[in-house]
Amino acid sequence: MSLGSSTCGLAIVLAVVFGPTAGRAESSEEIYRLYCAQCHGTQGNGQGINQTAEGLAVSPRDHTNAKEMSRLTDLELRLAIAEGGDAVQKSDLMPPWGKTLTTEEIDELVHHLRTLCKCEGPRVEP
Repeated sequence: MSLGSSTCGLAIVLAVVFGPTAGRAESSEEIYRLYCAQCHGTQGNGQGINQTAEGLAVSPRDHTNAKEMSRLTDLELRLAIAEGGDAVQKSDLMPPWGKTLTTEEIDELVHHLRTLCKCEGPRVEP
């Protein structure tokens, strides 16, 4: 079994165990720890256990990198979380969390990402 398939399998197990019918995370930090830290690391620096085990073909984004994160709109972050890595031309190993997380949880997660990078994204006019 390759690292990629085991990573996907782990993501599916997490989605089932911590999915909509399970107890909900109480904070954006907990949401991040449950769904993102495996690859992005507990500190958000892109050095999670899945990244450091054998390396991934596409490195997880470093959410603490203000220069890179400030280039992304909140809409792009929401899309990546809800639709997965493929939706934003990143790794197809990043699962879509849109059916696991509520819209409010995704919004809280985007806010947490902005806290990690200590940055804002570009303003998008409606």
